[in-house]
Amino acid sequence: MLTDIEISNQANLPTKYGTFFVKAFKYQEKEHLALYTKELTCKIPLVRIHSECLTGDALGSKKCDCGEQLEYALKAINKSECGVLIYLRQEGRNIGLLNKINAYNLQDQGFDTIEANHQLGFSADERTYEVAEYILEYLGIKEIELLTNNPKKLESFQNIKIAKRVPIIIDANKYNILYLKTKKEKSGHLL
Repeated sequence: MLTDIEISNQANLPTKYGTFFVKAFKYQEKEHLALYTKELTCKIPLVRIHSECLTGDALGSKKCDCGEQLEYALKAINKSECGVLIYLRQEGRNIGLLNKINAYNLQDQGFDTIEANHQLGFSADERTYEVAEYILEYLGIKEIELLTNNPKKLESFQNIKIAKRVPIIIDANKYNILYLKTKKEKSGHLL
C-alpha cells in the first residue's frame, strides 16, 4: 500500500464533455488527477487510466493517438454516468517531456517509438499503475470496466478486478500509422 499521499479536497469541474468531480493526488512529487462522474453508485464503473501526453492531450499532436483517446474516454465516461478518468503524470511512457522530445527526434530519423526509447536507455514502457490502483481504492471501487487497448494494463492491478475491457476506437492518420503499427506489433496493443 502506498503511503505519504497528499489528497486535495473535491471540487466541481465543468468541462465540454460534462460536469465532473475532481481530486488531485500527490505522490513522490507528481500530482495525479481523478475526474469522476457525480454519481459513483454503480457496481462496476467505466474507468480510463490515461498517462499524460502534453503534445497529444494539450497541443493536438497527430504523432500519437493520446489526445483522441483522452477525448473518447471523457465522452464515454460522461455518457455512462458512472465512471472515472485517472490522469497519471507519466509523460512519454514515464520518460519525461525532454526525453520524449529526444525520442521524437529519433523517430524523425526512422526509429520507431520503442527503438527510440531503447536508444535513449529506457525500456519500451516505463509506466507503473500503483497510484491508479490507490486512487480507485480510495474512491471505494473494487471492480471496473477498463477503457484501454493496452493488454499490460489488464494485468497491472493487485486488488482491482477488471470485469471487462472496453476498446478505444480511434482512426489512424498519416502521421501516427507507424506509431500505431508499432504499438500493435511490438507491444501487443489490441487495435
